[in-house]
Amino acid sequence: MHDAAPTPEELLEIAIKIVRDAADTASRMRAEGISGVTTKSTDTDVVTAADRAVERQVVGALREVRPGDTVLGEEYGASAVAGPGAVRWILDPIDGTVNYLYGLPQYAVSLAAEVGGEVVAGVVRNPATGAEWTATRGGGAYRDGQLLHGSSQTELGQALVGTGFGYDAARRAHQAAVLAGLLPQVRDIRRFGAAALDLCAVAEGRLDAYYEKGLNPWDHAAGGLVATEAGLLVGGLSGAPPGLAMVVAAPPALFKPLHDRLVELDAAGGP
Repeated sequence: MHDAAPTPEELLEIAIKIVRDAADTASRMRAEGISGVTTKSTDTDVVTAADRAVERQVVGALREVRPGDTVLGEEYGASAVAGPGAVRWILDPIDGTVNYLYGLPQYAVSLAAEVGGEVVAGVVRNPATGAEWTATRGGGAYRDGQLLHGSSQTELGQALVGTGFGYDAARRAHQAAVLAGLLPQVRDIRRFGAAALDLCAVAEGRLDAYYEKGLNPWDHAAGGLVATEAGLLVGGLSGAPPGLAMVVAAPPALFKPLHDRLVELDAAGGP
């Protein structure tokens, strides 16, 4: 048990150390060769031995330093239900597993700390490049120590917009129709294949905006905080919070026009 509630800064310090070690494991296992590849929701939704190993490593490390906390991880689910005021860690051991499988350098270890239902600290690290994004609630967002401010773009027609697609074929068809409706109204579209990194890219202005349907908490918890603390608006559609139906991240000037177009296109609808 812990006598005093930890500060976001203390939780971030713990997360950074654990994520760096986990990223080293992911990188080493990639170099040694991919193994234990299985599928989850569809034949294209892959999980590797590294996903499972990294999650076990992070959970074990958290239990050593914060034994009273709970963990929600992508591969093994929730360790327990967090009580009032307790810390819940939200983990994606390898976000962008298909990229990891193919040797594309666009994947990440993502870890966030949530207190009372609010994410207060988060770190996203790309093992392939060593880039690291961090944020604390009210404390700003950083990439490798540099304060982030997001894009200054104000025109949707000039915006470079990131997105992603689900694994289910029917959902992909709906998302493709949404994309077809949006593409003529933006500068261009990018699809990198790792939501956590997409959110961090928006936070540092490498993308002007981002949207995606079907994200789980581990996909956007840490990256969403990084984007928020960089001054972006992060939400769902029609006043909903960011979640499975939709996550939109954009500077205030772009959020409403992008949001409204996504509503017109029924982006949160379909399978």
